[in-house]
Amino acid sequence: MASANNHAGKNDDWVKLVSSDGYSFLVKRNVAMVSGTLRTMLSTDSAFREALENTCPISERAVIVEKICEYMAFNAQYEGSKEEVPLNELTERILPELALELLLAADYLEVFPYSHSTLL
Repeated sequence: MASANNHAGKNDDWVKLVSSDGYSFLVKRNVAMVSGTLRTMLSTDSAFREALENTCPISERAVIVEKICEYMAFNAQYEGSKEEVPLNELTERILPELALELLLAADYLEVFPYSHSTLL
């Protein structure tokens, strides 16, 4: 049991996110932890299947999960950074027709805008 907790606590572990249409995305655990919902699912203090298998099903289409993964990686990269955050680098890749669906998914997953400024 202790080895499972040590294994799950490493920042270099990978987590699999599976979209509702069957696509899988591998992200580093520290990137997935940007999401409050995923953080709870992957908590080693819980007995959730997601924590045991390092796999989280997400009830969203792959295109939405992909954008959520991009944002979580962006957020993890710049968290605590003193350098200027290039928000346009991220926002230019969001298609207008996906914006509402992406906003709803981000709200459910508790993936909030970067702390230095707002994307909304």
